[in-house]
Amino acid sequence: MLDKASFMKNNNDTELNLSCPIPKSDYDKILLAHGGGGTLSHQLLNKLIFPQFDNEILSQHSDSAVFSIDGKKYAFTTDSYVVQPVFFPGGDIGSLAVNGTINDLCVSGAEPLYLSASFIIEEGFLLEDFWRIILSMKKSCEKAGVKIITGDTKVVDKGKGDKIFINTSGIGLIEEGINISPKNCRLGDFIIINGRIAEHGIAILSAREGLEFSTTIKSDTAPLNSLVKKMFNVSKNIHCMRDPTRGGVSSTLNEIALESQIGILIEEEKIPVSEEAKGACEILGFDPLYIANEGKMIAFVSPSDAERVVNEMKKHDYGKESVIIGRVTEENPGTVLIRTKIGTKRVLDMLSGEQLPRIC
Repeated sequence: MLDKASFMKNNNDTELNLSCPIPKSDYDKILLAHGGGGTLSHQLLNKLIFPQFDNEILSQHSDSAVFSIDGKKYAFTTDSYVVQPVFFPGGDIGSLAVNGTINDLCVSGAEPLYLSASFIIEEGFLLEDFWRIILSMKKSCEKAGVKIITGDTKVVDKGKGDKIFINTSGIGLIEEGINISPKNCRLGDFIIINGRIAEHGIAILSAREGLEFSTTIKSDTAPLNSLVKKMFNVSKNIHCMRDPTRGGVSSTLNEIALESQIGILIEEEKIPVSEEAKGACEILGFDPLYIANEGKMIAFVSPSDAERVVNEMKKHDYGKESVIIGRVTEENPGTVLIRTKIGTKRVLDMLSGEQLPRIC
């Protein structure tokens, strides 16, 4: 029988430091909100995870890890997808897994090259549905011009999972002269978004709960690498980019403001929201700024180049509604403010809970 002393030894016969006290927290259990991309997610990362694995690459705190090998710069990222339902208006878990990882790479300034795909499938999941997901992933890869080159498949007992979970990792190459980071945000930078927000989260909710609106709201899931490439073709003065997925536009802007210690001011009347999504949010009591997106990106661009970048984005299918929504200010570093339609300003906080669980 293995005693406690033996258990506390690793393969090198050195004691594991399991006596280190857990960092102080208001919670003794993991909540759904810890995975929501808001305040609790931020605390989980910064208090428990980042300090234990701290290194010069992880400390970038970006959507992708950026590093150099033999003089070439690469980006590497990984993400897991647990969306429920797995099929929804405008997409499915397969297209979401491919597009989401591609977007994490391209908003880090990389041209996506290769992906991995790993599946955790619950026993009893319909083979027909799995085939639909595989074909969807294939179509998404072909559309984006990337290849899945490795992966893994596991099956768990019925009742031990929830239909299917997918993990995708990706690697991409960053061209010389491109340097994307929240720390590069500069005073006066204009903030650009490539179109209407909140549609993915509302599409997921309507499919999950069987809600019917006058028109079908579809997910905006899409690969943004070709759009980002057009942006870099007209300007290298793009300082920071992020895709506002979990936690929405508000949480993404707050993360950037905190990381770079800049002030951000956005204009409510400039933020593109469809009437359908706006109406759904009003009925359900949600703020579109906190709803997840899967085909949107936020870019911080030098004032001298911002209009040119927007005009180029509008020539692309995924950027036709691109608009400048705000700017970087010297006031209130680390804080996001929003100027309302009546001219007042208020603090736009990071999402504090979990509005819509299992959306990506």
